[in-house]
Amino acid sequence: MSKITSIEGRLLYNSRGSKTIEVDIISDNKFLGRVCAPSGASVGKYEAVSFPNEKPEESLRVLNENSQKFIGLETSDLKSIHDTLKSLDTSSNYSEIGGAIAFAITIASVESASKSLNQPLFQTLSSESSFKFPYPIGNILGGGAHAGPGTPDIQEILICAIGSKTIRDAIETNLSVHKELRKVLEKEDPNFTNGRGDEGGWAPKLDNEKALEVSAVAIENLGFTLGKEVSLGVDFASSTQWDGQKQKYLYDRAGFENSPEQQVDFAANIIEKYKLIYAEDAVHEEAFEDMAELTKKFPNTLVTGDDLTVTNKNILSKAIESKSCNAAILKVNQAGSLYDALEFAEVANQNNVKLITSHRSGESIDSHISHIGLATKSKMLKVGIVGGERVAKLNELIRLSEHDLIRGMIEI
Repeated sequence: MSKITSIEGRLLYNSRGSKTIEVDIISDNKFLGRVCAPSGASVGKYEAVSFPNEKPEESLRVLNENSQKFIGLETSDLKSIHDTLKSLDTSSNYSEIGGAIAFAITIASVESASKSLNQPLFQTLSSESSFKFPYPIGNILGGGAHAGPGTPDIQEILICAIGSKTIRDAIETNLSVHKELRKVLEKEDPNFTNGRGDEGGWAPKLDNEKALEVSAVAIENLGFTLGKEVSLGVDFASSTQWDGQKQKYLYDRAGFENSPEQQVDFAANIIEKYKLIYAEDAVHEEAFEDMAELTKKFPNTLVTGDDLTVTNKNILSKAIESKSCNAAILKVNQAGSLYDALEFAEVANQNNVKLITSHRSGESIDSHISHIGLATKSKMLKVGIVGGERVAKLNELIRLSEHDLIRGMIEI
């Protein structure tokens, strides 16, 4: 097995123009693994800290001072690499070295291993003999922390072509709905500027209800039946509305407040009316009982924890015990290292919690999460629809469709 012979980091910029860390790992003096860490805008309270004191320079300094500790480690031995990282950081959330460094080092190492083995990354990460594609799900209309004033409080309205039989058809269907929605929005508001949010979803000046309505119209205009060939999803990102002192959800843009009970009803009405296949963080990140109520009521919807579970196996175990979700987001940089994230995936798969591997709003052009989604048997890949940093992941799925080990689409 190949061994790390050099490790080097640099400061780069993500899709929001913010500084981030890229790491190069070379094994056996010739196999390069290169990974650039993403970052989120809607960040859970319990997820890994990207950088100590929000300074990527500090993470780079720690790496430079300790790079020799990684030399000689086997590139595929994620536990040893993880343990070396933890020897530099005794915190529970990577606040001393930064989760971005843990993310970049561990994935770059496995990429180097895959090159030494002359096989794709997803195959190096899994012992399975065959794989199925997750369904791409992407943001067609954005609000909340991903867009500016006047847009909906709801953070993301998403599209998923659940009736597609091939990965190319799923991608093309999502693209067609995104394009059609622009036409619908221009008809609704002739002054619409074609503005888009962080993840490429349109960012119109609409309230929550109208935003959902026009998204459904775009689907139907193309001849699809809502909830059959094509479904909507919603990332409520409700922790961004939650006011702990008032114990209420404050929808400032729409001008109303919800009690916890009203919030459950608010989310349930949207799930029912728009036949959602996917509902993420419909209540705030500590509302396990309220999430359990929605999960019980909508067994055929992926009632998904993101801020609720933050790619943390211990928090996921708590959610499983309270039946708080039937699906969970996997974001490697929420966990920190790829080793942490794969442990989370194992707990989810053992307990029939469906995985959705996800990008972050501040992304790089790397496509590693396409492989991670395949390797973890994820049901969906939440990866956007347009924008170079989003399309990079989708194009990688199309390349992977040429591989003999991948056979069709996974069942949701």
